[in-house]
Amino acid sequence: MHGSRTTPSGSAPETVAGPSRRRVLGGVLLGAAGLTIGGQAALAPAARAAAARRVPADDVAHVRTWMAWPTSSSIWGRQLSGVQNDIALIARTIARFEPVIMCAPDASGASAARAKCGSTVTVISSIPVDDLWARDTAPVFRTDGQGGRDTVGLGFNGWGNKQTHTRDARVAAGIAAYDRLAFTRAGFTGEGGAIETDGDGTVMATESSLVNSNRNPGMSKAQIEQAVLAAYGASKMIWVPGIKGQDITDDHIDATSRFIGPGVVMVQVPPANRTDIWAQDARKQLAILSAATDARGRRLQVVRIDGPDTIRSTNPDFVDSYVNFHVCNGGVVMSQFGDRAKDEAARRVVAAAYPGRQVVQLDTDRIGGGGGGIHCSTMQEPVA
Repeated sequence: MHGSRTTPSGSAPETVAGPSRRRVLGGVLLGAAGLTIGGQAALAPAARAAAARRVPADDVAHVRTWMAWPTSSSIWGRQLSGVQNDIALIARTIARFEPVIMCAPDASGASAARAKCGSTVTVISSIPVDDLWARDTAPVFRTDGQGGRDTVGLGFNGWGNKQTHTRDARVAAGIAAYDRLAFTRAGFTGEGGAIETDGDGTVMATESSLVNSNRNPGMSKAQIEQAVLAAYGASKMIWVPGIKGQDITDDHIDATSRFIGPGVVMVQVPPANRTDIWAQDARKQLAILSAATDARGRRLQVVRIDGPDTIRSTNPDFVDSYVNFHVCNGGVVMSQFGDRAKDEAARRVVAAAYPGRQVVQLDTDRIGGGGGGIHCSTMQEPVA
């Protein structure tokens, strides 16, 4: 599922030591919107705002999906055109089910995005981006069940200050302003791909990604948990250990385990012959979640989905995650990897999990080689 996620372009390492997925070779220091905010002082506003609001599950009705257009050859090198084709394909597919807004970095990028995405996708340049990972840079949206909505920014800081993403650090506030929704800075630093919610009071995450000094220095696990619960309007958090320092995200949970409903979680399990650290991590997540209960005291129902035996890509760092899918109005958009039997089996598992929705499988190998998937490149905006 995961790998070390090296730079697709094969460019020279940047000066920051550690993992290399989604590297940005230039740029300036992150702005204030991307700085880590530690301690409890930042928690109070989020806690007050979250009192009657919560982040809903992915499968509620959406207003639209947000995406971001990649243009940096310093990140993607010779793979850039193929990565753009993947993002355009994802956007066009989602647009069959619901509106899509694609954020481009500038007018030139917007023109290129329109040419590849076509007329069904709305492209704007008023919310500039550095790269394509909208799941991590967009805000999370909350609803109050009475027609009200607001947004929460998770303080994106380049996956723990491993990279400089000045524009991406401002995307969450930019989207909130575009929608004319209230914006609150969460009391912790993280990314949307790091936290899964069932919309019914329970969230889950890897400790490696959030209980980490590169995002939340000086905060204890208990403090981070309370800040996450406040931001998401949840009452219970399930932690799995995860893996630090082996990919730039420090092991986001959305490549392995996903909530598909209240009390129900889907976990991708690797082939039995895989013994690498990512396979071991997936099996630990399966074991922990199989024994866990949710906020309402229900034992979690775990739906197993088997990872592919073979993939088209020869990249050793390829992310072959079926569960990194995007749920949209009337559909689910997921990846396939060229293993016909496993691809079809995975499609059937997802279709059974989301009855009544059309499941569309796409070849997104270019972004898979960059360390992510369809869910990583999208953020849903729920209706009120």
